[in-house]
Amino acid sequence: MSTASRLPKSIQQLTAKLPTEVNSTVRRLAMLSLIGQVVLVVTGGAVRLTSSGLGCPTWPRCTSGSLVNTPEMGIHGFIEFGNRMLTFALAAVAVLMLVYLWNLRKERRDLFLLAVGLLASIPAQAIIGGITVLSNLNPWVVGLHFLVSMALVVFSTLLVNRAYGRTGRFMKLTLAPIPGAMSPVMTAVAFFSAVAVCLGVVVTGAGPHAGDANAPRNDLDWDLFSHIHAVPAYLITAGAVFAVYFVLRRGITGLFRTAALLLLAVTVLQAVIGFAQYYNGIPALLVGAHMLGAALLMSAATNAADVARFSPKL
Repeated sequence: MSTASRLPKSIQQLTAKLPTEVNSTVRRLAMLSLIGQVVLVVTGGAVRLTSSGLGCPTWPRCTSGSLVNTPEMGIHGFIEFGNRMLTFALAAVAVLMLVYLWNLRKERRDLFLLAVGLLASIPAQAIIGGITVLSNLNPWVVGLHFLVSMALVVFSTLLVNRAYGRTGRFMKLTLAPIPGAMSPVMTAVAFFSAVAVCLGVVVTGAGPHAGDANAPRNDLDWDLFSHIHAVPAYLITAGAVFAVYFVLRRGITGLFRTAALLLLAVTVLQAVIGFAQYYNGIPALLVGAHMLGAALLMSAATNAADVARFSPKL
């Protein structure tokens, strides 16, 4: 007897209605997951930059007597609780993705495992968020919370590429040939993007935006680590310029050209924001923009490395 035939009839009827190939709903859910992860970074930044990190002073409840924020908690409670609720929205998207991929769980194991990973990471992220609150916004725990979000942006980007057939074993697009050096260069750019984000966490942990007036800092030299943080950023810029130079010089068209140009645009924007915040006293609005830029950079670098990997070589 097959596994499907052992399921209750109602479940069999449900699975019979689910797609047997990657359709527009699956692709939209993948894109929604990526957008949601980026928005989560932005709302997490808002929590920190508005000193709302302890807007809900305990966990898993918002207060000792309430699951949700109360009017007495003001705007800080609303911001912190809103960020927590977004996690549930992302969990719902991840569950829907798994449901819609159920009939494809063996054929499209690549998509199914990415979706499982995204869903499994959500409770882990919630637990880290809880530890963040219970540790009075310890900067290293706050940094870990942010890094997990960055990893989820990476996984969501890969999920989008696979769902749209841009890369992977089930590619639907014919990619234009690129120079052989592009793949290792783009892989290096993705690696240095991760390094820059990690060092950015250290810089932020030494800076003034702790999420609460009484939250501890990591007591490192903010200015020194700001300069160290800039080193991988320079390497990312060099790699992006190198890629765009060859794309334009060789007349390369298609997906890699778009990926390289997008990577350079995001890199330049992030550099401008970084310099602006450094020379203007680290205003909260620019720090928030820099956090958004970090998420976009991780996505753009992942996309460029992924496309380069699967592109035929000249």
